[in-house]
Amino acid sequence: MGAIALKSLTLGSAGLFALWALYVSLVEHPARLRTGVASGVAEFRESYRRAAPWQAGAAAISLVSGVIVSLLTSEWVWAVSGVTVGLAIPFTLLVIMPTNRQLLRGAPSESEAATLLARWGHLHWVRSLLGLAALLLLCSRVRFV
Repeated sequence: MGAIALKSLTLGSAGLFALWALYVSLVEHPARLRTGVASGVAEFRESYRRAAPWQAGAAAISLVSGVIVSLLTSEWVWAVSGVTVGLAIPFTLLVIMPTNRQLLRGAPSESEAATLLARWGHLHWVRSLLGLAALLLLCSRVRFV
């Protein structure tokens, strides 16, 4: 795969990750919170099961392709952007996953579920900002000619 194709893959996967994460933070999660705690938890569970593989995949693709492009071209911006998006993976596994597990298992009390949903929303903003930072960095450096 050539450098141009890898650059496109990096930009596309970073864009997918960032825009999807922003959609969740700006639209889906606030709507989830307004539906009531029980339905919010139910929607979270279904949404999480569907979205997690896509988000993880986009972050991993952006990380790997960005580092490879950087090695091929000696342009640091690709590695920095890929790593920035890729940081969402350990952040999710180490910081967000305990909250995810609590929301995905059994039925927490309504007050506990409300607290968990609110915490999840705040933590997810970190993922959104990582994706946005990487995408803005790429867009500021990439020539669209």
